[in-house]
Amino acid sequence: MAQTGTTPLLTPKDFASDQEIRWCPGCGDYSILAQVKKVLPTLGVSREKVVFVSGIGCSSRFPYYMNTYGFHGIHGRAPGIATGISAVNPELQVWVATGDGDGLSIGGNHLLHAIRRNVNIKILLFNNRIYGLTKGQYSPTSELGKKTKSSPYGTIDYPLHPLSVAIGAEATFVARTIDVDVKHLGMVLERAARHKGTAFVEIYQDCNVFNHDAFAYATDKDVKLDNVVYLEHGKPLVFGKNREKGIRLNNMTPEVVSLGGDIKEDDLIFQDERSDNPALAFLLSRMHYPEYPEPVGVFRAVQRPTFEDRLIEQINTAVQKQGRGRIEDLFDDGETWVVE
Repeated sequence: MAQTGTTPLLTPKDFASDQEIRWCPGCGDYSILAQVKKVLPTLGVSREKVVFVSGIGCSSRFPYYMNTYGFHGIHGRAPGIATGISAVNPELQVWVATGDGDGLSIGGNHLLHAIRRNVNIKILLFNNRIYGLTKGQYSPTSELGKKTKSSPYGTIDYPLHPLSVAIGAEATFVARTIDVDVKHLGMVLERAARHKGTAFVEIYQDCNVFNHDAFAYATDKDVKLDNVVYLEHGKPLVFGKNREKGIRLNNMTPEVVSLGGDIKEDDLIFQDERSDNPALAFLLSRMHYPEYPEPVGVFRAVQRPTFEDRLIEQINTAVQKQGRGRIEDLFDDGETWVVE
């Protein structure tokens, strides 16, 4: 830790714990951990004001590897725990590390309600489309027909699309990034960290043991530029190795077109992450490979009062009207009964 006057300057090493990192060699989680540790020192927040909360899964080891406060919860309950932490101490910066299994199956209800309440937490959803910790069963995001240990004849479930769920729940910040695209990953994490309200980030993460190359179409250097479109506020949706293709609307349906001739960039969809109407963000969240290039970047970033803001306002109003009160009076008030 360096010093400038009396202000300590933190480094990524300051946020690294002394615990042995126990992920499989080559796991995408290493990249996410490294970028989180790089982003945190840029925020000017002390380690004592940062909390990482997790549930169960490979991603849920995250709190052990951060030299901050941490809470390793039970399966799927991290958003609920994080809500409680942030509500009682709004000055903390609270992060949730979860996976597609932990966050979208048993934890789906908790995730949904944390998002709709706009709790001031940062949710990182590591999506590898598989249950990794329990050795390769299909997850809520596994593609239709996926053959796994728990679906030997192929899944018959339609996959859940995390960003569509988050946007449908009126998330105020929604983004997608990829574990190996470290520069983009770092940018998205920093924007999420600085957002006030629920920041929901889906990270495509490779499980190189049980679902290797699930996102090769978006990571292979030879093909990714044709299969991914980077979202930039105020700019058209252009993609391709030579930026020769784009996305326009055709009767409210996205359409891939080739630029040139009568088709100009002005004819394309322009990203507007700041619109309070989530319709465009939802439409983009429905674009999936191979029919479309898959959007990555910030889908939505708007400001609304947070759960904590409204809670504090409500408490202050009640105190002004009724005084601070005593817990003893609360216990002694109201109806009582005797069980015989």
